[in-house]
Amino acid sequence: MASPPPAGPVLEPNVPEKLDPVAGLLSYLIPGLGQISQGRVGKGLMFFFGLYALFFYGMMLGKWTNVYLPSVDENQKSNMLSRLLNDLYARPHFAGQFFIGIAAWPAVHQYRNFDESKEAGPTFGKFQRAPHNATELQQWNDKQRDENKRFDLGGVCTVIAGVLNILVIYDALAGPAFREVKPKTKAESEPAKEPQPAAPLESATP
Repeated sequence: MASPPPAGPVLEPNVPEKLDPVAGLLSYLIPGLGQISQGRVGKGLMFFFGLYALFFYGMMLGKWTNVYLPSVDENQKSNMLSRLLNDLYARPHFAGQFFIGIAAWPAVHQYRNFDESKEAGPTFGKFQRAPHNATELQQWNDKQRDENKRFDLGGVCTVIAGVLNILVIYDALAGPAFREVKPKTKAESEPAKEPQPAAPLESATP
């Protein structure tokens, strides 16, 4: 009779003893990078191409103008947190877009260096920059109202991509759900034998 094939690696649940914040941070910066650092390359590449394709496709539909954080708080010298909350209230879309990672950082840089008197930012020009005056904002609103629904759909795609990356970050933070466990050898699987007590020595006859 043919001998049975050797047993392959067994998958067992793997509840990590501690979280992996470094991998979570990497997946925030670039979707899927944390999974790649953990050796889950296929999964990481799927997240990378899938979420970036969705995000940049959404930007393209919005003519590269739908990712930004406006500076609407008139009291520019107010508390930074209060100002940020007011501006996010004016455009909550960016709260979702932010989680796509460094792809949305130009908008943060533009927000921190926003100067209404200038038509472009210091580093990225008009890329991910809020409208700098009422006229430009009105033109942006006219595009959103008069053009086809692709413009609105583009903004939705960028928000969805950012929100989905929150799940990717959590997946990297928690680590893989299963791990490969090598089958035990025969010596490892057999229970250890208890040492037998030594036999008593026979007394010598006179």
